[in-house]
Amino acid sequence: QVQLAESGGGLEQAGGSLRLTCTAPLGTFSTSARGWFRQAPGKERELVAAVSWSGRSTSYADSVKGRFTISRDDAKNAVYLQMINLKPEDTGVYFCAATSPLTYYNGHNVYTRPGDYDFWGRGTQVTVSS
Repeated sequence: QVQLAESGGGLEQAGGSLRLTCTAPLGTFSTSARGWFRQAPGKERELVAAVSWSGRSTSYADSVKGRFTISRDDAKNAVYLQMINLKPEDTGVYFCAATSPLTYYNGHNVYTRPGDYDFWGRGTQVTVSS
């Protein structure tokens, strides 16, 4: 199966910033919607941010609105999650995800449920200290 690979996680103090990157082999997921999810210990995996295939539509969890930004660079086949003003409650394993290839008619759709995604990375740990 095609692999997604996350990078950029680490330990950061509250108020700090991190930028996560998700990469995939060139030519893959070019017509897929993409998302970032996170999972804290003992909790279910939750959506952090999602972006449509077209890049024109995005969706964010209420807890990260105004602090996190998702973007995609299809030339590099990469998706980014810029995180600023980090809080301890942002701690968790962050996963990158991709849908199966989409058609033109749902190119602007964003997908917010883990079940909408068929491809996952292995995750990168983000720890925010207070």
